[in-house]
Amino acid sequence: MIRAQGLIKTFEGQQEAVLKGVDLSLNDGDFISLMGRSGSGKSTLLYLLSTLDRNFEGSVLYDGVSIKEMGVQEIHRLRNEQIGFVFQFHYLLSELSAIENILLPARKANLLDKKLSFARDLLEQVGLSDKADRLPHHLSGGEQQRIAIARALIMQPKYLFADEPTGNLDSKNGEIIFDLFSQFNKEYKTTIIYVTHDQQFGMKAHRRILINDGIIDKIS
Repeated sequence: MIRAQGLIKTFEGQQEAVLKGVDLSLNDGDFISLMGRSGSGKSTLLYLLSTLDRNFEGSVLYDGVSIKEMGVQEIHRLRNEQIGFVFQFHYLLSELSAIENILLPARKANLLDKKLSFARDLLEQVGLSDKADRLPHHLSGGEQQRIAIARALIMQPKYLFADEPTGNLDSKNGEIIFDLFSQFNKEYKTTIIYVTHDQQFGMKAHRRILINDGIIDKIS
């Protein structure tokens, strides 16, 4: 369970806070979309909840433990083994093949051999089984994004955070990714929270959170 209490985030050089006292609880197995206009604070909230930004007022607790109190090794282990994150930009390593990029978290955890078969399964599920050995510059932007999504899922994370995961995908591949998220939510009980501007994609979540001007405006 993740619990956020009194989250306030102000970026350097800005007087007005981006987040203005957000309280939110994510239960295990939740499937949540974060929606709101550009600049509303939804991506900022995602970064705070996912531990990628620990410079804020308030608290984020993972199973009762504050992420601010976690040591460097503890936070790195949490991120690598329990958290998957899909960025708006894919951030693939240019010198590694598609399947090598997917397996990066497994390599860090010394689980490369154990996860190889699963990586190939993920490649097939995102429709890229024939491009396992391609370098990123030989893939389209949408293909690179699908590889990045597979990388976020390789460790079968307890928590998956995604920032506009279908923003670079056409509707067909967007449906494939949503089905993959749904599968992980059902089979592995992965807690999923994603940011989207796509109203249709956002409404598919089990719970929808609307953020307006740095505060939670509505939960449905």
